[in-house]
Amino acid sequence: MEIGVHTPPLADESLDGALAYLSDLGVDAVEPGVGGHPGQDHLVRSEYLDDEAAQTELRKLLDEYGMRISALATHNNPLHPDDERADRADAELREAIRLAAQLDVGTVTCFSGLPAGSPSGEVPNWITAPWPSEHAEAHDYQWEVAVEYWRDLADYADEHGVDIAIEMHPNMLVYEPHGLARLREATNDRVGANFDPSHLYWQGISITDAIRYLGERDAIHHFHAKDTRVYEEQAREKGVLDTTAYDDELERSWLFRSVGYGHDESHWKDVVSTLRLVGYDGALSIEHEDSLTSGREGLEKAVDLLDRAIFETQPGDAYWAE
Repeated sequence: MEIGVHTPPLADESLDGALAYLSDLGVDAVEPGVGGHPGQDHLVRSEYLDDEAAQTELRKLLDEYGMRISALATHNNPLHPDDERADRADAELREAIRLAAQLDVGTVTCFSGLPAGSPSGEVPNWITAPWPSEHAEAHDYQWEVAVEYWRDLADYADEHGVDIAIEMHPNMLVYEPHGLARLREATNDRVGANFDPSHLYWQGISITDAIRYLGERDAIHHFHAKDTRVYEEQAREKGVLDTTAYDDELERSWLFRSVGYGHDESHWKDVVSTLRLVGYDGALSIEHEDSLTSGREGLEKAVDLLDRAIFETQPGDAYWAE
């Protein structure tokens, strides 16, 4: 395994500067944004797509710092009911897939997207209950829209030899492991998870059980190292479906936290061990969204903890069992 970093917190640095900083921390991989919500501060798609000279320079820069790209990130909503927004997100995804193939990067990270609740709807609609019955009907409609879109995109990804790693995210159609497995079964094996535990913690999902569930299906394509703390003082009063602004920290039921500040080191060692049990040996890409600390401090503390948790060698022979 290796420690990686999703690079948006370092947007004030050039790619060269970000790589130099991360290399000094002992980071092995980066996950730069190439569109959508992560932006493209470190890797502008149009500057590298179909440009062999630019791609060669990028490889040289990565080699200089002993770094690789674990995935290209473009998180957006290709199922948006606004056709213009959906088309833009779709174009970002397809160009990211093409660029990943050209750079020999095996994975693109993204969201599933979320449609409206009907063909006439104008706003994405996150449905969390089957009653009243019109909600169940709307949910069925959303899955019809999603499967039609993702079957085509999964075939496109397969043509380019690139995996699509979907982050299970509330306010998207796929927000938990069973939904991810459903979409994978309806499309092809290029569709899998960018397993980000931070969105699962506050839903009450057991992270190690979810890793086993998706690992049994060979459906973990990438992993985000990001923590969450549920603050029971608030959750006991209003639950965890919290619409309080993220920067009103004292009033929120939960917050995204730096690795180790939501769950302790022993938990993260269990997460790493469970990933190994199911055969995942890729990057643990740190995503910093902790509003209680700076980006650099959050990254550095996460690297420090994960450095003690990851396995750097392959398992040896179980000589004691012979």
